[in-house]
Parts: sequence; structure tokens; C-alpha cells
Amino acid sequence: MTDILLGFSEVFQIWNLMSLLLGVLLGIVIGFLPGMNDNIAFAVFIPITFGMDPQIAMMIMVGIYCSTSIGGSFPAILLKIPGTASSVVTALDGYPMTQKNQGGLALGIATISSVFGGIISAILLITMAPFLAEQALKFGPVEYFSLTILGLSTVVGMARDNMLKNIISTILGLIIATFGMSPQSGFPRFTFGSSSLMEGIPLVPLLIGLFGIVYIFEMGKSKKEKVTQTTKKAAKSITKVLPSFKMLKQLFPVMSVSALIGSFIGIMPGAGMVMGIYIAYDRAVSMYKDKKFGTGVPEGVAAPESANNAVVASSMVPLVSLGIPGNSVSALFLGALMIHGLTPGPSLFEDNPEVAYLLVVGFFVAYIFALPIGLLAAKFASTAILKIPQSILGGIVILLCTTGAFSVRNNLFDVGLAIIIGLLAYCLMILEIPFSPLILAVILGPIIEKSFQQSLVLSEQSLLIFIQQPISLVLLIIALLFLLKPLYDYFKIKVTQVK
Repeated sequence: MTDILLGFSEVFQIWNLMSLLLGVLLGIVIGFLPGMNDNIAFAVFIPITFGMDPQIAMMIMVGIYCSTSIGGSFPAILLKIPGTASSVVTALDGYPMTQKNQGGLALGIATISSVFGGIISAILLITMAPFLAEQALKFGPVEYFSLTILGLSTVVGMARDNMLKNIISTILGLIIATFGMSPQSGFPRFTFGSSSLMEGIPLVPLLIGLFGIVYIFEMGKSKKEKVTQTTKKAAKSITKVLPSFKMLKQLFPVMSVSALIGSFIGIMPGAGMVMGIYIAYDRAVSMYKDKKFGTGVPEGVAAPESANNAVVASSMVPLVSLGIPGNSVSALFLGALMIHGLTPGPSLFEDNPEVAYLLVVGFFVAYIFALPIGLLAAKFASTAILKIPQSILGGIVILLCTTGAFSVRNNLFDVGLAIIIGLLAYCLMILEIPFSPLILAVILGPIIEKSFQQSLVLSEQSLLIFIQQPISLVLLIIALLFLLKPLYDYFKIKVTQVK
């Protein structure tokens, strides 16, 4: 309890509080802009935080992470243009509500549901992360190896129809993780004679290439943005924003169930936000079989918005407690913490408790800020930001990406590297190969290699050590279940078809 109070005392220091507020404002604006998302925002803002105090930098990024998905629901509801990937499902019922002149009400439901789901997951983060961090002190190289294997297996096991593409993305990430000097022999790998690759591919240029450069290429495909009748009609639908108490009472069950689903998915490394959204929406459909989803059902807005924000804070649980990122954005958080000289995991709570508890409490306070700001934005700013021309937006993104990649090591090589990665990533996007497994593999790759080598040294080159340690054995069994799940689903479908 004392440690939690320490976190609140750190959050309410004036500069930390102002930084958190700034992050929430930036996140909502970024979410507003179609095509922009939390991944791009983090890739661009991490280099900007280099010279900042670690606490201020963390609060800005916490605010951005919490509020981007809230802002992303606005264009999805008003124009059926998801501002972020997490708001794709929200458009299914949100946009029909706009067509019924209930756009403002849909925005209000989305904002309140988002904050509700976010607060639930923030409470889980505050309560679970310190406990898991304490348990993680029992982890050695053997347990960490099995834990990272579990993290990668969830990417495959929860992929459903995209299992093969997720595997390809994971393998590519593991290959990228081997670039640079071998930690065992010191032999250079995949450096192609360049000294700039001796330390491997830097995380920030990689992320800028995957998200920032790809976004620029995507913008090049689209036509010049114009204000259409659709925008004008959407503006007219924004009248009543706050739902009635009766409606909130009606939505409470689906918001609660979706928040719990999102929190569970968020805690699982590699599962991803989109998965939580679809599971929550499917659950809402089964809960309200008398309602025709996709025609403007309020529950169809509340379910995905509660779930996607529940994933946000809960995805930080494995990161701050175990040092394992839950998804691509928490992987960026990992990079940001390491850039500022902080090591996520059990040692963070021991060596830097003020930062650790500031981080976990920051998510809770960020969602308190997000409620009034989101409702005000829904009422007054929703259509104005959508009128920004893509040409101006594209120029800003190019400038931020270039300076961000260069500022990591003051090296033009990193700018070229980001562009090359962006070209390759654009090809992956055309093939519909997801980026999240790749990022997770890049982060976990060095941990897997190091812990595997250390385990073999401890066991005198015996692989049996991985099943002789109880915790390691349990983790590997769970990983195996995740890997077998797609095969089970496949044969289950085949048996059903035969019948």
C-alpha cells in the first residue's frame, strides 16, 4: 500500500501531472487522424524524449497510449474511417448510429466505455504487477527461456486464420534479432561489412520504418483529402453526447464483460489488441441475440471500446513485472525504458520503485483525465481535426520520422535504414503479414539467445534442464497447448463438416 501511495505522490507532482495531461491530449489528436496510431506516435516520440527526465518521458507516453484508441473511435464513428486499428470494429455499429443522427451519442458511449475498460485494466496493473514482479525474482535463465517461448507461442496459438503469416512474421523478427555481434563468440553476424550494424538494428529506426515510413507510402496511394457531404452530415449528428443513466445501466454488463476479456487478452504476451476486440464483440452478439448488430446497436460500440482500452494497461503487466512486452506498443515502451537506462522487470521495482509505481499508477490517472477531455473533444473538436489536408499531415510525419531516426545515434545510416525497412514493411503489408509478431520476436530474440546459452552452461549442455525445473516445465506445457490449439480447431472444423 505504501508503494502505491508513492506512485500517486509521484504522479501528482506538477511536471509529471502536466506531462500526463499533454500525453492524453496528444493521444486523442493522433487517434483522430486516420492512419495514425499509437505505434507511429511512439516510434516518432521516443527519440524526442531522449533529453527528458525519465519520469516526464514515461508520463507523456502513458498518456498517448491510453488515449489514442479513444481518439481513433471518433473518425470510425463519424465517417467509417478507423483512426486506429483498434477502432475497426467500432465502426460496424458506430457509423450506422451516425446515419441515424446519433453520432454524438455514439461518441459519448465510446468515450465512457473506453475509460471504464481502461480503469478496470489499470486497477489490475496496480494490483498484479508488483505481485508478479515479486514472483519473478524466482526466475533464472531456464525460466526466462521458457517464458519467452511462451510469449512467442501465444502469437501462433491465438492467430486463428493468420497462423502461417504470424509464424512468418515471428521468424523474420528472430532473424533481425541476430544482426550484430554474437553475445557468445563476438563474431559479427549479418553486418554486411558495415560498422553501423555491429550493435544490431537499432529499435527506433526499425519502428519508424515499420510504422512511420509505411504510413507515408500508404498516404501516397490515396487521393487528396476533401471535405465531403459525409463530413457535413456527421457534424450535424453531434448533438447529444452524454448517454442517459438508463442507457449506461443497460450497457454496464457488456462493458464489464468486455473489460475483463480485454484485460485477460492484454496480460497474455503477443495476443494483441485486435484479438481482444473481436472476442468481446462476438461475446456481445451472443449476449444480446435479440439485437441486430451492425445496424447501430449501442452495445456494438461499447463492447469493442471497453475491450480495446482494457488491453492497454493490462498489456503492461508482463512488461513491468517480467520484462516481457504484451504487444507491439508495450514493446515500444520497453525500448523507451531501456533508452532511459531503466530495466523492466523485477529489478525495476527494487532499483527504481518511484518510476515503477509512477508508471502503473499513471495509467489510472490518465484515464481519469481522458474522460472529460474525450467528451469535450467529442462535442467540439470531432470534425475540425478531420479537415486537416493529408499533404500537411504527410509533411509533418516525414519530418518527424527523419529527425527521429537520425537523432538516435546522429547517424544518416539510420535514416537510410528506416527507409529500407519501410520499403520491406510495405511489401509485408501488401502480403497482409502482421508487424506485431515481428516486433515481439525482435525484442524477445536476444533474451531467448542469452537465456538459452546460460541455461546450457548451468546444465553442462543438457537440454533436460528445461523440463527438470518445475516453473519452466509448466511454462513449456502452456506454450505447447497454445501451439496445438490451431490444430485442434482445424480438426474440429473438419469433423463438423463431415457430419
